[in-house]
Amino acid sequence: MQKPEPPVIQPFTFVFSWRRFSLHCAIMGVCVFLGMMTWYFGKPHSVRFYETKSEAPLAATIASDIDMTLDMRSFVAVKESQPVQVELFKGSVYFDIKKNATNQLEVKVGNAIIKNTGTRFSIQMQKDGNSHIAVADGHIKIQVASGTYQINALEQAEFDDVRISKHSLITEHDIAPWRSDP
Repeated sequence: MQKPEPPVIQPFTFVFSWRRFSLHCAIMGVCVFLGMMTWYFGKPHSVRFYETKSEAPLAATIASDIDMTLDMRSFVAVKESQPVQVELFKGSVYFDIKKNATNQLEVKVGNAIIKNTGTRFSIQMQKDGNSHIAVADGHIKIQVASGTYQINALEQAEFDDVRISKHSLITEHDIAPWRSDP
């Protein structure tokens, strides 16, 4: 019987290949891209939900110089961004925005967008799909499908996703009658 011969170990010789180099660069590029996307999307927006059932209205400060009061059976979502974004899902809400916090609040009701300019106003969402807005101080702008409208102090209007109707004058008591302190 013969003895097996040990294998001959040859030294490794590196052979440069552009194909191998570009493959490794592509893999590293994908890894860097995924790392950057993880960093970018890793900071979720802070969303807070406020809901009242049948208890008393809820008052909250949603940002510096922006106070919000919810009526009974109301539900909103507040997204901390610049500007602060609030979405009204049901019920009534009253905002008190100080003069130095202009253009820092955006309210979404259905597909309508309401932007403030340092005001006090209330929004009431009705079950039939229409909404009611009343402005106590300053003015707001409403963007609906038919255009952008401005509602000034002591005015009210009804709106939906498409248009604004019943734009009229009111007294300060009619702004948010459910609030205890006007």
